[in-house]
Amino acid sequence: MRKIAYVFGALAATGAGTYLIVYLYRWQWQRALICGVLLLVVEVMLFGLMALGRLNRIEDRLRAADRRQRELDARTEDVLTRLREPAVAREETRFRWLEDPAERSYVFVPVLMVAGVVLSGLAWVVQKVASASTGPAERRLAGRLAVLAAPDPAAPDGSDDLDDLPPLGAGASRGRTARLTTMIALCAALLAALIVGLADLTKTREEEANESEATSVVVQVDLRGVDVSAARRSLAAQQIWETCRDSTSVPLRHATLGELGDGMFAGVVRPALTEHDLLRLRGCLEDATLERAHLTVVAVGDVDPDDN
Repeated sequence: MRKIAYVFGALAATGAGTYLIVYLYRWQWQRALICGVLLLVVEVMLFGLMALGRLNRIEDRLRAADRRQRELDARTEDVLTRLREPAVAREETRFRWLEDPAERSYVFVPVLMVAGVVLSGLAWVVQKVASASTGPAERRLAGRLAVLAAPDPAAPDGSDDLDDLPPLGAGASRGRTARLTTMIALCAALLAALIVGLADLTKTREEEANESEATSVVVQVDLRGVDVSAARRSLAAQQIWETCRDSTSVPLRHATLGELGDGMFAGVVRPALTEHDLLRLRGCLEDATLERAHLTVVAVGDVDPDDN
């Protein structure tokens, strides 16, 4: 499910970024702003999905590490118990002569009893000192031997921790390094091509002057709502036209807009517009934000002095 979200997010980000560049090239600022906001939202969503996925992987690793630590502690305790079994057996078999039947008689029994008590006390002291000093060493030894112990059959996956360890002396894969280097080089080349392409598209160039007498622009005004009369359409067309007269590099001081009927209007601009100014004027007219009104540029063309 997360992969599908990544795919749709990447497609949405690609589409939004593409139309952002297209609308910027067409000088349609309102649509460019909408695409920019959509691109930002998609990027934040993708970042959140990536962060959530990374947190889930970290949580899974912590659970696995906790489970392995518990298994290692259990193996350590098992090995420590096995290491202590001989000492416990020796403690249980100590001074067996005291358990012999009472019918047998011994020479110097009182002396032997006193000597036995004294030696037992000394042995008890030595045993306590030895236990206190060898306890950490036994635990360290058990921790080292825990990796050699057999896995617990009751484990959920029944896998051995040794399978997850890399081979001894294994280094970084050359194939993986080569793929990573190739991917980085490809991304760098694509980024450089994108920067060069945008720089070429947005570079300010000197344009040749238009030798025509004037430029004519035919537009159509569509209204939404109850009142769609001719007067309302004419007012909307005039408002949008007056708003966009300052969108070109040269202000349109001698520009008139006449009604052709049926929602069609024609504007005449003097002097004739260059290609870049015509692109800016068209983008402004089609991107106008007048309430319940939408203007579409139907045709543009240059008017020569010989034309009627």
